[in-house]
Amino acid sequence: MTDKKIAIIHYWFISWRGGEKVVESLLKIYPNADVYTHILAGKDCVNALKNHNVHQTFVSRLPWAKKHYQKYLPIMPLALEQLDLRKYDVVISSESGPAKGVLINPNALHICYCHSPMRYLWDMYQDYRETAGWFTKKLMPLLTHYLRMWDQNSANRVDFFIANSDFIRRRINKTYRRDAEVIYPPVAVEDFTFQAEKDDYYLMLGQLTYYKRADLAVDAFAERPDRRLVVIGEGELLEELKKRNLPNVELMGRQPFSVVKEHLENSKALIFPGVEDFGIVPVEAMACGTPVIAFGRGGVLETVKDGVTGVHFSEQTTESLLQAIKDFEEWEPRMERAFLRAHAETFSDKVFSAKMQEFIEQRWNEDHLH
Repeated sequence: MTDKKIAIIHYWFISWRGGEKVVESLLKIYPNADVYTHILAGKDCVNALKNHNVHQTFVSRLPWAKKHYQKYLPIMPLALEQLDLRKYDVVISSESGPAKGVLINPNALHICYCHSPMRYLWDMYQDYRETAGWFTKKLMPLLTHYLRMWDQNSANRVDFFIANSDFIRRRINKTYRRDAEVIYPPVAVEDFTFQAEKDDYYLMLGQLTYYKRADLAVDAFAERPDRRLVVIGEGELLEELKKRNLPNVELMGRQPFSVVKEHLENSKALIFPGVEDFGIVPVEAMACGTPVIAFGRGGVLETVKDGVTGVHFSEQTTESLLQAIKDFEEWEPRMERAFLRAHAETFSDKVFSAKMQEFIEQRWNEDHLH
C-alpha cells in the first residue's frame, strides 16, 4: 500500500488516550498518511502529530472551539462534508465522534475503525441529558434527532467497519445494521514491567466521570476501612469524592505516566467498576501481573478472564463489589501472575498493526484486483 494515497480521519485531538493511540499505530503502518480532524489542541496531541500533515475542519476556526468543541457537534457533519478527499485511494476513519461521514472518491476504499457509535446519541443519551445544563437539555431532543438521522445515513458511506471489541460489534449492528470485523485496539504492554511482588492496596485508575463509577469503588472501601484504595484520575467526581474524607482512600488526582506505571505494577489488584467499550487500563494492569476486579459487562468480558486473570462482579452495587473483593482474596494465593502478562501481550501494538494491515490490504485487493 506504499504507493497509495491514504487519509486518516479522527473526530478530534484533545487528549492522548485510547482513540488517539489507535491513530498513532495507524501512522506507524502508514507514515505518509494525511490526518484530518475537527480540532487539534492539547500539548500532548500537538507534539505527537508534529511530524505529520494535519488538516482541521472549519470548526477549529470558530470562537472558543479548542475549549468548547463539543458545543459545535451539530455542525460537525457539515464540516466533514466540506473536506476535499478526492485524491485519496484509502480513507480510514476513527469513530466515536463525527468522523466517518466524509465524502470520498467513488473508487476509494473507506474503512471505519469504530470505538463506539456516538454514545451521546444512542446508548448513553439519557445519561448525558441528565447531566447537561438547562439550556443544552432543552435543545438536545431536537439536535440529537437530526444527528441520529445523519449518523445512520453516513454509515452507508463506509465500505467496511472494524469494531474495537465484540461488545462494540454488536452495538454497530444494533445502531447501523452493519456487520463488523473485531480487531482489538493497541495496548503498549511493552511500557509496563511484570512484577510478582505486590503492595497491600487496591487501585482505581481513570477519568472520574459518572459512568466510570469511581463512587462505587469509594463507597465499597468506606465499608471496609481495613482495606486501602488509591484513586488516580481527574474529572467531575473528584471534588465530590474528596468531601467524603475517608482515611483509607487516597485521591491522587491526575498523575504523570511514571506514577501511574508504578501503581499499576505495585497494587494488589485493579478495581474497574464501570462499563467500557474495550478498556485499555485492565490490559495495562495485567501486563504488570496485576489482576482486575471488574464489573462483568462491556469489553472486560473479552479481556479479563473470570477466575484466571481477575474476578467479575455482576451488579454495580457495593455488596456485589465487596463480594468480588472477598472472592479475589480467597483466589489470590492460587493465581498464576505470569499468565496475566502473557494474556496481555495478545493485545499488543504489534498484534494490532499486523491485523489492521492484513485487513486493509485484503479489502483493497478484493475490490481493486479484478
